[in-house]
Amino acid sequence: MDPKNVKSDLVLILDYGSQYTHLITRRIRSLSVFSLCISGTSSLATITDLNPSVVILSGGPHSVHTPDSPSFPDGFLSWARSHGVVVLGICYGLQLLVQRLGGDVRVGHKQEYGRMEICVDKPSALFPSGKVGKRQVVWMSHGDEAVTLPDGFHVIARSDQGAVAAIENPSAKFYGLQYHPEVTHTAEGMETLRHFLFDVCGVEAGWNMEDVMEEEIKVINDTVGPDEHVICALSGGVDSTVAATLVHKAIGGRLHCVFVDNGLLRYKERERVMETFEKDLHLPVVCVDAVDQFLTKLKGVTDPETKRKIIGKEFICIFDAFAQELEAKLGKKPAYLVQGTLYPDVIESCPPPGTGRTHSHTIKSHHNVGGLPKDMKLKLIEPLKLLFKDEVRQLGKILNVPEAFLKRHPFPGPGLAVRVLGDVTEGNALDILRQVDEIFIQSIKDAGLYDSIWQAFAVFLPVRSVGVQGDQRTHSHVVALRAVTSQDGMTADWYYFEHKFLDDVARKICNGVRGVNRVVQDITSKPPSTIEWE
Repeated sequence: MDPKNVKSDLVLILDYGSQYTHLITRRIRSLSVFSLCISGTSSLATITDLNPSVVILSGGPHSVHTPDSPSFPDGFLSWARSHGVVVLGICYGLQLLVQRLGGDVRVGHKQEYGRMEICVDKPSALFPSGKVGKRQVVWMSHGDEAVTLPDGFHVIARSDQGAVAAIENPSAKFYGLQYHPEVTHTAEGMETLRHFLFDVCGVEAGWNMEDVMEEEIKVINDTVGPDEHVICALSGGVDSTVAATLVHKAIGGRLHCVFVDNGLLRYKERERVMETFEKDLHLPVVCVDAVDQFLTKLKGVTDPETKRKIIGKEFICIFDAFAQELEAKLGKKPAYLVQGTLYPDVIESCPPPGTGRTHSHTIKSHHNVGGLPKDMKLKLIEPLKLLFKDEVRQLGKILNVPEAFLKRHPFPGPGLAVRVLGDVTEGNALDILRQVDEIFIQSIKDAGLYDSIWQAFAVFLPVRSVGVQGDQRTHSHVVALRAVTSQDGMTADWYYFEHKFLDDVARKICNGVRGVNRVVQDITSKPPSTIEWE
């Protein structure tokens, strides 16, 4: 998808490393406005080529006083002013805006973190007259503060401690918020963003999945020649299935899907998924049994990143072999590989659209982003790489993918390899995990909770514990249960089960799965943890 072809004004976010940057993107898209996140140190040419109507400078963990603090390119503010582009600085972005325009930012006497109250001082573009004198609960996260504003700027809101909370220069179309309007802790944050985009900036909403579908089909047809063939790697998850359905709609029978049984699938996943592909989706799918190939390569491997890299490499080897078989059959070798990469995969694994992102850390490699070998023979088609999970589900609904399939919980590309902590080939860890996971998920479904949970799964821990089963001492395995709620997978809260539900599930697992005598629950949010354990 080419951002320049989207039928919506573009709100471009320059990312300076805040853990909340992705939330700005999501909140804006929820208002039917296209938003894209690129590195805060991108070149001026990169920014101007995207032709944004609004640019938001994100927060970040930096201080403008440090020599290597990230910043927008020279000439950016002059370009924005001369082209009528609205600029909003959030948190670090406000401080950066103030400093680069000649104002003064200093270390605050009292640092402000968490929920704080602010008061609107005067009527302004950001805060209409009805807001004057009223208090708002907002989410602060800053140590520095603006003390002297550049010419033309006015303070329009302050915190209870007297710190600058909001500034603006309407004639230059430059604005700043010291707090984070994008987080749910800021009670009126969405209202502020809505007012800013539609009333202050005059942005027109036009971001919808119907247009995304049409644009992606056009891009696919422009990319794939009329006689070229494409392979699609189907995992059985929502992402790859929607990607395959979209590409199939674009090029029809020239798409060849392959589902790989790598020995790391869930309980009866192969049988269930192949039946869905054939009966409900009518996709042309070949199933490749590569259990021995994957497990042999993974034997003795305990490092999670190494697991991901090995799995990514083996997938590509299989796809290359599948391409050679197709070449013998068709007389023409497929040139492209379709994958269901999503925007969160891109954000967590490698730089988002743009270049030079150096101000936030790689969280993990995904086999379809960070784990692909550089010498891969197939060229990639990733039609979903600018979409979040909920947007993919919307697209799938338009493409008539069965609703029950779209509601499936996410399953990681490396499969159970990242849910067995340690060597996946040791003992019967995979079989135990499959049985435990099946009991847990089926119990959730029986309780009518499945659709209320973003993702649920079991984890096999590399420890044993002493127990008593059948009046005998046991020294058996420990498993963990994980269930979270989320909107896009970038942040998540653990799901609160009733005690009776947990008690019933634990009894079913310990009584029904040989080799397990202890069940624990993971009750950490994201952050600080990731959703998956590895």
